[in-house]
Amino acid sequence: MKRFRNVVAVIAICMMAFTLLPFNVEAAQNVESTMTLATTTSTQDSGLLDYLLPVFEKDYNTKVKVIAVGSGQAMEMGQKGDADVLLVHSRAAEDKFVADGFGINRKDVMHNEFLIVGPASDPAKIKGTSDVVAAFKKIAASESKFVSRGDKSGTHTKELGIWKKAEITPALPWYIEAGKGMGDTLLMSGEMKAYTLADEATWLSWKGKTELTEILQGDKLLFNPYGVIAVNPAKHPGVHKNAANAFIEFMTGTKGQNMIASFGKEKYGKALFTPDALPKVVAPTPAPAPAPVAVSPTDKATVNVYALNVRTGPGTNYKVLGSVIKGTELQVLGSSGKWLKVKYGNREAYVAGWLVKK
Repeated sequence: MKRFRNVVAVIAICMMAFTLLPFNVEAAQNVESTMTLATTTSTQDSGLLDYLLPVFEKDYNTKVKVIAVGSGQAMEMGQKGDADVLLVHSRAAEDKFVADGFGINRKDVMHNEFLIVGPASDPAKIKGTSDVVAAFKKIAASESKFVSRGDKSGTHTKELGIWKKAEITPALPWYIEAGKGMGDTLLMSGEMKAYTLADEATWLSWKGKTELTEILQGDKLLFNPYGVIAVNPAKHPGVHKNAANAFIEFMTGTKGQNMIASFGKEKYGKALFTPDALPKVVAPTPAPAPAPVAVSPTDKATVNVYALNVRTGPGTNYKVLGSVIKGTELQVLGSSGKWLKVKYGNREAYVAGWLVKK
């Protein structure tokens, strides 16, 4: 018996070790030793890359050079062949990047949301609303200070789209373009007591460094999806295509997705990103309820087993009142599923309908 337990333990350890290996071990052996990742600043500023990359580098034995810029700049780098893979959040631009032949193998990775943050005094009086377009209109009408990323990032693109829906062209003196990443834009907004549009992950990571507060979130326009794209080797033969595809495999595989799902929970009480590539769990179709046994008040049933338990209700989880022996005739009063309600002494009780003969 002891030997059997030892064998089972060894098998369990081997299975655990297998789950920690890269999805495709053979592919991992062909990965280039270096890779350049061009990514949005939010994945860097939030700490996500510091959490994920050491695991990826160890699994695939490759060293990652990270260039954190706006999503637009990251895609410009991809167009020039200055990066191997992109991790960005500007969906329309991503689709165009792929359609124009610069990128391949684009995959959804994760999402969170944008939100408006600003001074607690809320000079535009927009706190409490969930309509981001209406909020932008109030900011402009009151000429409350607003700091824009102004860097062609996914956040900047989203912000410009909201101004467009509001039919407003923002301008000085109340509208200031920072030309900086998300973290620095938050700090600048705090110093100026201004509003800004931020991604949720960077905000949660940086909110302790500024006196800004959450003002508005929850509008469906503020949905913020992230995608990963390999730079097309047909356009730039020198890119490290194996490393790029390995990174996509890692980010969208079970291991990477589970890491994304847990990132931030311990520190912030919630994940900073929601994974989008985990397999969808389909709930099993419930078995149809057993067809009720048709009975009439005058039906009789004869016990067909040596001893049959009589219970207080229609199921084995109900209390046993007693038992009746084979051949006993019972008066049937009704049914519940496959259970028969019978007369038992001076009370009603239940027996298994499949153990009697009518």
